[in-house]
Amino acid sequence: MRFVIPLAIFLGLAVMLGLGLQRDPRAFDSALLEQPVPEFDLPVLAGEVNERFTPQSLQGKVWVLNVWASWCAPCRQELPILAQMSRKDQVAVYGLNYKDEPQKAQALLRVAGNPYVVSAVDGNGRVGMDFGIHAVPETFVIDANGQVRFRHLGPVTAEVWSQKIMPVIRTVQ
Repeated sequence: MRFVIPLAIFLGLAVMLGLGLQRDPRAFDSALLEQPVPEFDLPVLAGEVNERFTPQSLQGKVWVLNVWASWCAPCRQELPILAQMSRKDQVAVYGLNYKDEPQKAQALLRVAGNPYVVSAVDGNGRVGMDFGIHAVPETFVIDANGQVRFRHLGPVTAEVWSQKIMPVIRTVQ
């Protein structure tokens, strides 16, 4: 009997761990889905001294928000794809530069290309926390009413853009 209880506990933990390992860590819903985009007012990367970006300025438009950083290797890889796809499909992509140094972020955009209409600077990560960012890159589709309609964790590829992001944009336009 003294071996039965520890064995049962071990087997229970092993089953829970095994089930957890089978789940895709990117396959969880955002608490923001179908909710208003968090309010923020941030400075613009490489903008004029007092230039600011707020989601309220895009009210009435469908747009994509891509959270990125220069220290993020997958972010570097997705920049050219975002630029190409947004041009091809005429979709406005805005950036949220997350916990980054503005000089390094600007340098990356000069080298890799800048897909963003505007990129806001979230130096302390507060806005990212409001969005529930787990890791960069993350991408959101926001509808004309300012509601978050889709969230993608991880880099945007041409397939992700055409098979996941664009269908959502088409339904909310």
